[in-house]
Amino acid sequence: MKPLVDPFGRAVTYLRVSVTDRCDLRCIYCMRERMRFLPRDELLTLEELERLCTAFVGRGVRRLRFTGGEPLVRKGFLELVRSMRRHLGAGLDEITLTTNGVQLADFAQDLFEAGIRRVNVSVDSLDRETFARIARRDRLPQVLAGIDAAVAAGLKVKINTVALKHDNAHEIPDLVKWAHARGHDITLIETMPLGEIDEDRTDQFLSLARVHEDMRSYWTLHDLPDRTGGPARYVRVEETGGRLGFITPLTHNFCEGCSRVRLTCTGRLYLCLGHETSVDLRAPLRASQDDALLQDAIEAAIALRPKGHDFHIERLSQPATTRHMSVTGG
Repeated sequence: MKPLVDPFGRAVTYLRVSVTDRCDLRCIYCMRERMRFLPRDELLTLEELERLCTAFVGRGVRRLRFTGGEPLVRKGFLELVRSMRRHLGAGLDEITLTTNGVQLADFAQDLFEAGIRRVNVSVDSLDRETFARIARRDRLPQVLAGIDAAVAAGLKVKINTVALKHDNAHEIPDLVKWAHARGHDITLIETMPLGEIDEDRTDQFLSLARVHEDMRSYWTLHDLPDRTGGPARYVRVEETGGRLGFITPLTHNFCEGCSRVRLTCTGRLYLCLGHETSVDLRAPLRASQDDALLQDAIEAAIALRPKGHDFHIERLSQPATTRHMSVTGG
């Protein structure tokens, strides 16, 4: 079958799959303290998720990332990973995972054996009190233990840190040094206007352009051409020897080279993280065991893909979309 190419000539080669909207943390930039999650009977079965992923691999998707919510809270999740392992080397280059790390110690070895080689772990602070305030849960020791277990299992770990002006801005250099000292890449992420939360994002917004500029006053940063399939732009920090990424949806639009689409646990395909435009793939999936209707729906969806997201600093206090990040995957 022919590859998926959007109206702007961008090939879709990267699928991010949210296997659940549930999470065992309640990070202040992601969701409300009292979240109402989807009824379990609205979620696709693991077999349906596998069929959808396989359909995309058949159309040229080479990178598959499982996300949530927190994917490790989805019962049977490992079976989904194992079922997709057969595509590695046969169209699919890699299967990766984004996790908050809370349960990673229990799953790390099984994830490696299932074919995963890279995981992204969210760490927004190394201070236990600050971590608990951001995550609304005191789970830093479990996260750090999960990272150690992942390394022991042979997984490559990348750290993700959401930059928050009033919570961790002062800690960012220490987070970078900590990650690099352990051989981990680290990526800093600007807060994104997704879903109604209990905080004022405008108050917490920290420009990574300013962070980058400040870092150049005390570190030597070398721009890198590296791309890992995501939107991060990378530098090498000479003093630490490590790689540092910046994801800047507000201070730098990264849409021109976007190769990603996002599939939710209910079967909705979102064509852009910053737009509400989506297509229901659950109906054609369940209409027939033959994939013809499903493939037609996927192709029609890609034709609707917008040129870029709708994130703007001046509108940060109001979400660009009503859905939370946990619905479409981090």
